[in-house]
Amino acid sequence: MTVQMCVLLWARAGAQEALAAYEDKVLALLPDHGGRVVQRARVTGAGGGQPTEIQLLEVESQAGIDSFMVDERRTALAAERDAAIERTEIYPVELS
Repeated sequence: MTVQMCVLLWARAGAQEALAAYEDKVLALLPDHGGRVVQRARVTGAGGGQPTEIQLLEVESQAGIDSFMVDERRTALAAERDAAIERTEIYPVELS
């Protein structure tokens, strides 16, 4: 069963470009796990507590998500992620 999700990401102060660079790296791994990026957007404007980046992702199965999350290439970047990303929220969605 295809899994669709919306991912909201908040950068640490001053780390917007680092967040984007990290996401470029890890999202490139998604096809190896049966997934794809449907859409990626960066929020414009300042303040208000909004996320820095919004992603719509689609993965062929929960097993694909699980394997992506433990991919050694991804987990090797944990320090880079922690330095760039303050908060992540993931919501299941139905894309139309």
